[in-house]
Amino acid sequence: MYGTDTVKIMTGHPYEVTIGSGILSHIGELLPQRSPCIAALVSDDIVDHLYGNEVTAALQDYGYTVYHFVFPHGEENKNMEQLSSLLSFLAESHLSRSDLIVALGGGVTGDLAGLAAAIYLRGIEYVQIPTTFLAAIDSSVGGKTAVDLPEGKNLVGAFWQPMAVICDTATFATLPENVFIDGTAEAIKYGVLADPQMFELLSGADFREHLGQIIRRSVAIKGDFVHDDERDTGSRQLLNLGHTIGHAIEQCSSYTVAHGHAVAIGMVIIAKAAAATGICDSAVPQMIETALANNHLPTRCDYSLARLVDVIQTDKKRRGDIISLVVPERIGHCRLHKINVAEMASFIEPGLK
Repeated sequence: MYGTDTVKIMTGHPYEVTIGSGILSHIGELLPQRSPCIAALVSDDIVDHLYGNEVTAALQDYGYTVYHFVFPHGEENKNMEQLSSLLSFLAESHLSRSDLIVALGGGVTGDLAGLAAAIYLRGIEYVQIPTTFLAAIDSSVGGKTAVDLPEGKNLVGAFWQPMAVICDTATFATLPENVFIDGTAEAIKYGVLADPQMFELLSGADFREHLGQIIRRSVAIKGDFVHDDERDTGSRQLLNLGHTIGHAIEQCSSYTVAHGHAVAIGMVIIAKAAAATGICDSAVPQMIETALANNHLPTRCDYSLARLVDVIQTDKKRRGDIISLVVPERIGHCRLHKINVAEMASFIEPGLK
C-alpha cells in the first residue's frame, strides 16, 4: 500500500495534485479514469535515464501505448526548436485528441510539454509528473506553459491546465543538492507572500522532515491565487515576487544561474528597494536575506543596474510603459507596485547595494 495526499486546484478545468512517496510505479492507477490511449512521455535525457522505464511500465500496465520524446536537459533547450521537434514527434506518432502527453521532469519539461499540449490539434490533455522540488510546488501547478526566445524568458506560451499533477517526493533523492535548494527559494517566496509560519519553518533548521507539509501548503497557496485569477490579470501576479528581476538575472547569465537562485536574488533586491521607499520596514529584507542564506541560496547580484533594466524592458508583465512589481509589506503579505519603466532604475538601485 502507499499513502497519498491531494490538493484540489479549482480552475475552469479543475484537477487534483497528488503527493506521495514511491508512487511512480502506480502512475497508471493514479491518472483520472480514461480509456487506454497513446501517452507521449516527454522527459529530458537525465530524467528519462532515471525514471523513463518505470513510468513507461506503469502506464503500459494500465493499457497505455507509450512513445518517448527525449530532449537535452537545461533551460537553454526550452526553445522554439525543441517545441517544433516535439510537435512533429506528436504528429508522427499519430496522437489524436483522445490521447495525452505525460510531462516527466522539472520545470523545463513541464513548460515545453504543456505548451505542446496547448497547441497540438488546438489542445490535448496532459499530465504533469514533477521530479524536482521547484516543479512540484510551482511550475507544474497553474497551467502556465511556455518556451523562451533569445529576447527573453517565457515569451511564447499559453495558459493550459493539466488534467492531473502527480508528485512522487522519492524522486527528489536523486537531485543534486543545488537543484533541490533551487526549489527552496520558491517555498520561501510562498512564505513571504502568504504564510509567516511556513516562512519561519523554512528560515531555521533543516525543514526536510516537513517536506510533504511544505509541498502541500505551497501548492494550496498557489492554487488559491490561480482560483482567484486564472489568467494572471490581477492577484495571481503576486506569485511573481522576485521574478521580474530574477528572470532578468537568468537571461543575463545565459541561464547558467538557475531559476530559484535567480528568484532568491530578485526577492532580496526588491525587498531592499521596497524598504528604501518606505513600503516595508528595513527588517523585512534582512529576514528574507537570512532565510535564503540559511538555505545556501545567493543574495547578491553580479550584473549591473543598466544591464538588468535593459532586459526588464522585454518582461512579459509589462503593459505599455507600466510594469507591475511585487513588493513585500511584511512577511506574509505583498502587494503590486506599478511603476513606469523609466523609473525602474531609480526604484531598484537601492536593492543592489
